[in-house]
Amino acid sequence: VELLQKEKEIQNIEIFNGMGAPLDYAGLVKGSSFKSGEHVSEIVVNLSTAHHRDEPSYTIVHRLRPIIQKTCAPLVEKTSIKMVEQPAGPPTQAAIVIELYGDESHSLNALADEIKRSVMQHPDLVDVDIMRDEVHPKLSLHIDQEKALRAGLSIAYIHKMLYMGFEGMDVSYKNSEHSPSQIPLYMVLSHDSKALSTMSKEALMAKLSAFLLRNAQGMLVPLSEVIRIEEVSSTPTILSKNLQKMVSIVAEADLVSQVYPLLDVRSAIKEALKERYEIENTHLFDLRLKDKHSGEVFDLVWDGEMKVTMDTFRDLGGAFIAALVLIFLLMVVYYKSFALSGIVLLGSFLSIIGVIFGHWLMDIFSKETFFLTATSLIGFIALMGISSRNSLLLIDFTEAMMKMGIEKKRAIALASATRAKPIFLTAAAIILASTLLATDPIFGGLGVALIFGTIAAVIVSLVVVPVLMDNTKAI
Repeated sequence: VELLQKEKEIQNIEIFNGMGAPLDYAGLVKGSSFKSGEHVSEIVVNLSTAHHRDEPSYTIVHRLRPIIQKTCAPLVEKTSIKMVEQPAGPPTQAAIVIELYGDESHSLNALADEIKRSVMQHPDLVDVDIMRDEVHPKLSLHIDQEKALRAGLSIAYIHKMLYMGFEGMDVSYKNSEHSPSQIPLYMVLSHDSKALSTMSKEALMAKLSAFLLRNAQGMLVPLSEVIRIEEVSSTPTILSKNLQKMVSIVAEADLVSQVYPLLDVRSAIKEALKERYEIENTHLFDLRLKDKHSGEVFDLVWDGEMKVTMDTFRDLGGAFIAALVLIFLLMVVYYKSFALSGIVLLGSFLSIIGVIFGHWLMDIFSKETFFLTATSLIGFIALMGISSRNSLLLIDFTEAMMKMGIEKKRAIALASATRAKPIFLTAAAIILASTLLATDPIFGGLGVALIFGTIAAVIVSLVVVPVLMDNTKAI
């Protein structure tokens, strides 16, 4: 918190110890709402609005992450510090999620540790963690019922006093004229009274010996006389998916696309595990690992933003191809000519060059990487209709002029000159409207695709389509 308070972009900070922050979109998709216990804490940082700061939120996180990790992580052993932002993209647990499936928890956790080491070696992946509970020693308190009865203390009374002392509880209520409801009086031991000098049975027993309870006869009985302490190990949560035991390794991509780190890490994992495991490729990136000694089989499945990206590109790519086919068939029915239908389709397809060029140009002039996103593919599909409309106007106008007896080349020239103004006006309207989308974190790809794709569509409609029309015998 002291480090964060030095940043001028930060408006206020809220700390939630032992629990997650109030449920929001990030907590819903990244599991913050499930956090509870004395070993977790969340710090909610609210930034000033985007118009009142020089840096976007992700560059602030990129700058502060190494400072916080270097300064704060060594303070407590095995501390995991993550920077969680409101996801602008798909609602996934992390940019890269590696799901491991197996039968034995011990060997599954050992394999997860090996894979985590490979992931941590990649310079562009941060906040690497294994989503599991670490087994740790703890002290368990048991009430000796026989000793408690001999001391004149009831089991319920001992439970109540223990809970009140170490956890705290409401013991009474106060009425006040300044409050419409009763004010609870909360009682708990102070932090110094509860703190142990060392995490040992002896230190806890010494603390309990100072905790005196009064029995029915008015005698004070130390808690250590009726309590038995045992050293036990914590019970980790067993995670499963599709009725199979699972361990997840998560990582975030630091200002880069998750595609390239995933491919690098996948190769690194295969290289690191090839001596001990037989590795078989399944699906696109998934792996099946078989232990050469024990014969155990593990499935490694890639999830997270990468899976959502691949599914989205597959679906939108299929929609794009379907749009091409349907436009071609519709033009064949309309013109009764494969040549003219091909001209319309080719003009639409060439406008995609503008989309690719636009993303490349934006990436050059942007401080951060400008990605080709799912909304960019939506722009691809939208451009098919815009470019097809322009080509249709030219072809129909040219045919109308030729029916009036005008020579073919002159008809094409007159059609291009006459329809140029409506085409330019339509393009200008689309470009001006799309500029509002170009800077949006989600719809930026759609805005850039429409702007540069429309420019390319205008050039194709007024240059390429007339040339193709002049060289076809279908008109």
